Amino acid sequence: MYHATRILARADVAALLSLEECIGAVEDAFRDYAEGRSFGSGVLGFPVPGGGFHIKAAGLAGEAPIFATKVNGNFFGNAPLGMPRIQGLIVLGDAKNGYPLAVMDSTYITQVRTGAATGVAAKHLALKDADSVTIAGCGVQGRIQLRAVCAVRPIARAWAYDVDPAVAEAFAREMSAELGRDVRAAGQLATAARQSAIVVTCTPAREAILQLGEVGPGTFIAAVGADSEEKQEIAPALLAASAVVPDLLDQAAAFGDLHHALKAGAMRREEVRGELGAIVAGRAEGRRTEDEIVVFDSTGTALQDVAAANLVYRRACRAGRGMALDLLSPPPC
Repeated sequence: MYHATRILARADVAALLSLEECIGAVEDAFRDYAEGRSFGSGVLGFPVPGGGFHIKAAGLAGEAPIFATKVNGNFFGNAPLGMPRIQGLIVLGDAKNGYPLAVMDSTYITQVRTGAATGVAAKHLALKDADSVTIAGCGVQGRIQLRAVCAVRPIARAWAYDVDPAVAEAFAREMSAELGRDVRAAGQLATAARQSAIVVTCTPAREAILQLGEVGPGTFIAAVGADSEEKQEIAPALLAASAVVPDLLDQAAAFGDLHHALKAGAMRREEVRGELGAIVAGRAEGRRTEDEIVVFDSTGTALQDVAAANLVYRRACRAGRGMALDLLSPPPC
């Protein structure tokens, strides 16, 4: 019987979760999903003035089955308040008996698991000798995306593009120093993208920022920003000319970049190459030729959250990190 629920603050989570380990855990979670060793994945969205909330939930089977629910708020006006745009909590439960194993900050997990999914997709879908990347969107997520790509491919040079050139310049200086790679600010996204084997878009754009003809043959594109129906980064014509791999097909068809391509009539669901999990598990074909463009439509799934949260929890137990509280003890008389 459990006697305590572990409470983990943001500092605890950050100390316990590395990007490289998260890439491995997320890859395993996608494989488990494709092979039927999961409880699926669901999402609910609730818009409110100035932002919105979303709830994502999923579970993984196995000898120690687990379930996680994440509640995140997404508010673009938080920066002047000194608060993250995305913040919330994850509740991790034992899927055998429902006991709440842990409650933890979700902000860092959301950031890292999003980059980890790109790392998994690039590992399986980018050209093996891909040595150049363009990052569009130079915020916190752009930094994690660059680290993730560098973790799985021999990146030697990178271009940073942002609607604010000063932000791109700062990103280039910081990431060059951190990674020991040649990172430069780009004045035009298309110019940088044409020179890159990998392009990552992680912006809040509400119309396509990357068009057909703006990437070269063999490019791997990770489209990360379109996590709601209103957002869009990749032109439908570019998707239609590419092999499209979503994290989850139903989710991407509902609000990813794929959603916009389907709505425009540029492609049909049947033309999607396969979900990422199926490709990781060898149940669907990934890249067919070195010349084809491959787009990973990353809408974000609770499979990533439960994998990362479980990794954090197990490591916290071994390290004695966080606060242990008996949340379920009977109240005093």
